[in-house]
Amino acid sequence: MSREPELHVEVHAGRGPYLLLVHGMLASRAQWLRNLEALGRVSRPVVVELFGHARSPAPEDPAAYRPEAYAREFERIRTALGAERWFVCGQSLGAALTMRYALDHPERVIAQIFTNSNSALADSVWADGVRAAMAETARALEGDGRAALEAFPVHPRRAKRLPADVQAALVADAALADPRGIALGGLHTVPDSSVRERAHEIRVPTLLVVGEREQRFADQRRYAEATIPKLEVVATGAGHAVNAEAWPEFNAAVTAFLGRAHA
Repeated sequence: MSREPELHVEVHAGRGPYLLLVHGMLASRAQWLRNLEALGRVSRPVVVELFGHARSPAPEDPAAYRPEAYAREFERIRTALGAERWFVCGQSLGAALTMRYALDHPERVIAQIFTNSNSALADSVWADGVRAAMAETARALEGDGRAALEAFPVHPRRAKRLPADVQAALVADAALADPRGIALGGLHTVPDSSVRERAHEIRVPTLLVVGEREQRFADQRRYAEATIPKLEVVATGAGHAVNAEAWPEFNAAVTAFLGRAHA
């Protein structure tokens, strides 16, 4: 039996329970550069990189990219760490994956945090539209490889409000990405990542740190506030990449929240 592919994992020093950190599309471990020191005061950050991204492998099997496969991989990582329970935090597409994990394994999650994610709470109309768009993007990536990857709308070199050190590290890591792996993620992760229909089932303490400059997330924010039980919301003046753009506010909100959750 062949061994299932495993994500690249980095465990950082800290105090308290482990904290799983999952980035979004075409990002990497660099997404969390401005957060690790602060988060280490209340947790032990565990940073992963999605399949096809930076240092993680790009499996040929599309099944590895399915959202439910990521939930199983997160559970494997928790088991390997020897942690009975931990915190989870997702950014963008990563939020859709960590929220799914918390729904599938609530007994293993002390508390969760998520930021702006247009995939996590998307409706079926969005899913159908992104499925068609991702199919077109995948064809470009298959045909033009790295040139198509650099033309990707969410490539970090196009970001407007990231700190310079974070942007430089993300751009460098994007050069390590596997175009075929990114294509497979676009086809098999993104379109089916939404947990909208299960959001009312969330039972673990949940914090949403919002970047209010991203207007397209406003509907998902309202849905989260109306649907997720006992949701806490902290608003910032950031755009999509909340944890990097508004890192002082994000760090303060998350460390306070995790401190209360673990008290």
